[in-house]
Amino acid sequence: MWSHWGTRAGVAAAAVAVALLAGCHPPARPASPGSPASPASPRAPAPGGTPTSAGPALTGPVVALGDSYTAGDLMPLGFAGAPFGCLRSSSGYAVQVAKALGALADFVDAACTNAGVKDMTSPQRTYLGTNPPQLSVLRPDDSLVMLTLGGDDIGFFNVLHKCMLLSITDPGGSPCERYYTRGGADQLAGKVRDEAAKIVTVLNEIRARAPRARVVLVGYPDMFPQQGGCWPAVPITDGDIGYLRGIQTQYNAMLSGAAAAAGVTFADTYTPTIGHDFCQSSQVKDVEGLIPTSLAAPFHPNARGQAAMAAAVLAVLRAG
Repeated sequence: MWSHWGTRAGVAAAAVAVALLAGCHPPARPASPGSPASPASPRAPAPGGTPTSAGPALTGPVVALGDSYTAGDLMPLGFAGAPFGCLRSSSGYAVQVAKALGALADFVDAACTNAGVKDMTSPQRTYLGTNPPQLSVLRPDDSLVMLTLGGDDIGFFNVLHKCMLLSITDPGGSPCERYYTRGGADQLAGKVRDEAAKIVTVLNEIRARAPRARVVLVGYPDMFPQQGGCWPAVPITDGDIGYLRGIQTQYNAMLSGAAAAAGVTFADTYTPTIGHDFCQSSQVKDVEGLIPTSLAAPFHPNARGQAAMAAAVLAVLRAG
């Protein structure tokens, strides 16, 4: 999610070694040609636990699409399907939802780290193999499709990198906000607005290819503290933390609007994770910071976060 930088090559090499030990399995479903300010929020799932739910009755396969927030980057890696460069995890929220609904036997995971809108309809090259166009796994008898998407199109991970580098130039100010709003226009807010039509197009295509499926567009959980920051653990100034929090809020609002425009369900994972941001203790946070304190990629949900996302999806499914 959000345009990765840094140690991906090393992660990929580690994945190869584990894959050789664990053994390899083909994808669950082959691709086919295209067709038509608050305190921490309380919640039930225990850290790393799988939410339980009676859930709706399913009559067809369950499908996971999207980026690394769906794939569950590095927590831990799973090897139920290729390519391993997608860094899919058996602890991702979509896997947890399928398990809670008793649908693991009919679960298809096409999500892939670094995936953006273009990777829904085009092959995506990874460090370890090529992921087919994600929408190619959809079938008319699918009963549930879940996806989190778009953060990589915005390039938010690279934005975080830039903000950290700029923090030393003005520790008491908002150097990153100044950088992205130079010239009088907010570049990030503009990217969020531009992404809306692309997300709606993807959702409409999903509905065309899987007309019987309940489609759930899953938002991004709270990453940033509601007040202040935690420099130098995450070296972003307090002022820029507020700016970036606003961009994330705008992005989730855009996703909610896109879901409404396409006639699909939106699962809000931001509200239930407020107060569980990357500045919190390891016992509280749902999203890791620059240096993870649990098995997860930097600035990605940990086991707690994925369980919270699964609980949010199950809640909207139960609500009808």
